[in-house]
Amino acid sequence: MAGLLATAAAWAAPPAGSAAASDALPSTVPSPASAPAWLRERQTRPNFRAPAATTCADAPVLVEVPDPSGQQRPPRRPLGPPHPVSVFDDARRDAVPAPAPPAPPMPLSPAPRLPGSVGEGGSRHPGERPADVVTPAAVNAGMVDDNADFSAYQAFLQRHAASPVPAWPVAGRQRLQVVDAQGRPVNDAEVTLRAANGARLWARTDAGGQVWIHPGSFDPDDSPGYQVEVRRDGQRARGRLLRGQKPVLQLRLPVQPQPARLDLVFLVDATGSMADEIDKLRASLQDIVRQIDALPSRPQVCLGLVSYRDRGDEYFIRRWDLSHSVAGFQQVLDGVQAGGGGDTPEAMNEALHEAVQHLSWRGSGTTRLLISLADAPPHLDYGRPWHSDSLRAALGKGIKVFSVAASGQDSQGELVQRQLAQHTGGRFIFLTYQDPANPAAGPGSDTVHEVANYSVDQLDALVVRLVREELAQLPAVPAH
Repeated sequence: MAGLLATAAAWAAPPAGSAAASDALPSTVPSPASAPAWLRERQTRPNFRAPAATTCADAPVLVEVPDPSGQQRPPRRPLGPPHPVSVFDDARRDAVPAPAPPAPPMPLSPAPRLPGSVGEGGSRHPGERPADVVTPAAVNAGMVDDNADFSAYQAFLQRHAASPVPAWPVAGRQRLQVVDAQGRPVNDAEVTLRAANGARLWARTDAGGQVWIHPGSFDPDDSPGYQVEVRRDGQRARGRLLRGQKPVLQLRLPVQPQPARLDLVFLVDATGSMADEIDKLRASLQDIVRQIDALPSRPQVCLGLVSYRDRGDEYFIRRWDLSHSVAGFQQVLDGVQAGGGGDTPEAMNEALHEAVQHLSWRGSGTTRLLISLADAPPHLDYGRPWHSDSLRAALGKGIKVFSVAASGQDSQGELVQRQLAQHTGGRFIFLTYQDPANPAAGPGSDTVHEVANYSVDQLDALVVRLVREELAQLPAVPAH
């Protein structure tokens, strides 16, 4: 499938009465009348392209994505002359080269807080400190793995069954693993599942050679089994996955380990109440990358960023494609300022779509991680793209999501973030405070989220730990 178009199997359910309900695609395979209409749908065209970039840019390049509704204010600062974006076919995007990286390396000390670095939005959520409060010395965070404690996750979903967030079927979850001739994990193997009724699912294995399969997310007919094909480096293997089987389905591919490559993308809510988290990310990025670079696998690291606000703000979405320039990326982060907002939901769905669909993720053998930092849920009243559309595309492109819930994130936002992490094999991360009802009290170990049995660390240390654990699963490349 490398270089070919691939597609997720089904769209997510639009909220009842939304304008996007008319976007439903026609069904091509009869399904039981009891199956939800959205699950009976079949896509008639691909909705994502397999990752195929061979390298990353020398410097970050800004692409401004306007709000299609037209409710956007002109930028306060000129962004420079527009340049055509040749790698994308969307005429409404303009690319602007980021400033050239400075000659000396960027210092590792926290960047000074610029006048007006917090914009017009301020704090939105009850109990949250104003956005212009000086950044705390540390940002603490806890983490849960909803796939490791799946029963607790199912109980969480059941408690929120009445949420307006579209339900994501997880019943019948199964694990598939791909290994080489020596039994070592094969990362980034392309996986295709096919049912007799025509339902299909596309996925890619993670650094541990595995992928979680949720049959109910793409097959409305409860098919008894699926034909499975896995491919990488011109090799392929086939097997059959029986619905409900307990043993892990393991397939073998006679491929050789490849040098570690890591695409690490940050998806950041840049509205007013996110000032502290953005400042911490800005201050610690170089240290994070330096520690990742020193890992035993010595990965070739490329960095990308997507920041977003909401309709009517100074900007809607800005993205910087993957680049191997740490200094240039640090300079981009130095220019990301928190501002805007207003109502609680933000343009998270649209920004996630940009990150998954329009960044130049590298191809075969790459470990792809997306760290999403947000303190508000997505708008459900804007129509497509839905987060579940992007979730399916992320699974097919082999993008693992680590969702970070910042202060003020409500239960609806937690549900979205945990869906993204669980389905792609990632983790749900949440900031912790001395008093979760009053984050101004400073970092601590408590949270308002529905989690248990977690440890606490500083956010940057936790990010490095997760990347280290992911890359540690890769088999060593034989010395020549």
